[in-house]
Amino acid sequence: MAGVEQMKVEPAEAGMRLDRWFKVHFPGLGFGQLQKLLRSGQIRVDGGRVKTDARVQQGQVVRVPPLQVDRKGTGENAPSHGAASGDGELLGRMLLHEDAKIFVLNKPAGLAVQGGSGISRHIDQMLEAWRNRKGEKPRLVHRLDRDTSGVLVIARTRLAAMKLATSFRERDTKKFYWALVKGVPRQREGRISTWLAKEQTPDGDRMRVVPHGAPGADHAVSNYRLVEQVGQTLSWLEMEPYTGRTHQLRVHAAHIGHPIIGDPKYFDADQNWDLPGGIQNRLHLHARRIVVPHPDGGVVDVTAPLPPHMRQSWNLLGFEDATAEEETF
Repeated sequence: MAGVEQMKVEPAEAGMRLDRWFKVHFPGLGFGQLQKLLRSGQIRVDGGRVKTDARVQQGQVVRVPPLQVDRKGTGENAPSHGAASGDGELLGRMLLHEDAKIFVLNKPAGLAVQGGSGISRHIDQMLEAWRNRKGEKPRLVHRLDRDTSGVLVIARTRLAAMKLATSFRERDTKKFYWALVKGVPRQREGRISTWLAKEQTPDGDRMRVVPHGAPGADHAVSNYRLVEQVGQTLSWLEMEPYTGRTHQLRVHAAHIGHPIIGDPKYFDADQNWDLPGGIQNRLHLHARRIVVPHPDGGVVDVTAPLPPHMRQSWNLLGFEDATAEEETF
């Protein structure tokens, strides 16, 4: 930059934290440097001093002083061949944690992690926008179902990917999900252990519970805990998968007679059951928290805010902590 620039906040950026806004536009600007510029008043919003956690709104003007760093489209996270316009910005809005080895995203419900039949946009494709100067594209190390929202860990380097993949494979990673299910389990806490096999259906792959020793069967283990309930109608469960099978939590919830609300594959409601008013018929399963060993030592512990449709349900049902520290994309 040659001099001071006045940048207007775009509609898609409304509600974004100021530090994330700078990360999107100036990926080379460090957090410490940003704080110094804010403290000295060199960065302002609509002429006023602000802090890193301030929320920018559409139409506001951000004063940006001369910065000796790359800005969006020219530097380390510059879009590369195969990246669609805006992918880097969208990923930046999902960002929950970033360091030299990993990103942690809050994946929105409805966005696929990888490509497949009928999928035109997915996280793996979008990561083309974040290739580094060496040409390395960030790597997926685990998956979430398309309609499941929440924490998704991405490795920034090949070596980090190898170490993280080992942590997931050896079950050194702890994953906690929040689900809204039909009915109330008899036991407030429980362990679900079954064998699962994949079957082909007109609506795509579906997992089913099968006897031990059945062809193609894999052992699947999940733990659950009842957090709150609404009469005998609905329950908020915290679920922890010990293994990582396809659709595991969804199948296990249905297996114990308490399918997840809005699940198009595994929720078979009887004719006398209706979705409570005000609750959207969308999958109510959210990867709330992950605790994963960091490739350089120590652990990374990240929590993801609820997606809008689940936050609406939590508020409607009066569940506590429904809006605590929640953020929107």
